[in-house]
Amino acid sequence: MGKDDRMRFHQIMESPHGREEKRPVKKKSKKVVKGAASHKAVDSAIATINDVAASATKAVIAVDKEYKKLSKTAKRLNKKRAALMKKSRSAAKRLKKDANAANKKAATIIKKDIAVIKKEAEKVNKLKSIASEELATLKAASKRAIAYVKGVTSADKALNKPKKKRRKKKVATTA
Repeated sequence: MGKDDRMRFHQIMESPHGREEKRPVKKKSKKVVKGAASHKAVDSAIATINDVAASATKAVIAVDKEYKKLSKTAKRLNKKRAALMKKSRSAAKRLKKDANAANKKAATIIKKDIAVIKKEAEKVNKLKSIASEELATLKAASKRAIAYVKGVTSADKALNKPKKKRRKKKVATTA
């Protein structure tokens, strides 16, 4: 042990008398974890990962349900919009043939309906894209959590297997 190594364990302190002294530095002792606390920590971690997997699965189901509902709504609105577009074209043809007040009113009503449906469809598509992103994130998290649960379960199974009992070898008797 060289001089540098010895200095590591000492701290130079100034004494009240005005001179420097070497005093040993107290090392912080590491706290030893008790067996029961360690066992409890492992059990709580396993319980937490199981809870996370269950809640992630429930969340995936809920968001998937919402996403499907939004998809149906978007599909319905698109069909409605397509039908109104056809009506709009036929109303425009009628207006070209006969430009009376009734035909003008019908054309403007159809245009207003198309605008309303277009606004609604934009809102639904925005919500649908948000739900899609959330669903993808939740599915990835759920997949990870389920994989961890499977790993922990198989490890527990392997660790909790009873020890195999060995038979004692029979001593051959000589006659």
